[in-house]
Amino acid sequence: EATLDLAERRRIRSAIRELQRQELERDEETLASKRFRPERSSHRQDDKENWPQSCRVEEEQQEALTALSEQLKAITSVEELTKLLRAAGEYEERKLIRAAIRKLRAQEIE
Repeated sequence: EATLDLAERRRIRSAIRELQRQELERDEETLASKRFRPERSSHRQDDKENWPQSCRVEEEQQEALTALSEQLKAITSVEELTKLLRAAGEYEERKLIRAAIRKLRAQEIE
């Protein structure tokens, strides 16, 4: 309805702006929750036929990383680790090698 009272119009406009702001915040929260969803669960739902195969691949990768970790414990030279780091292709492998290098350097400092 139309009102002639300016103070009431201001209150109505501020209430409308507040409702719009709350709606925008809800929309942003919804978008953020959709944007940062873990990909693996959605991938598994999308690709149910290949899921057992992907589990095997993940297990094999985990076993390879475990073997690499054991191999890194035996290496005592930063130069050898650096060569391995340059040759490594996977992120997780490089991550393990960098950790081993940091550990050796810390031992050298002590």
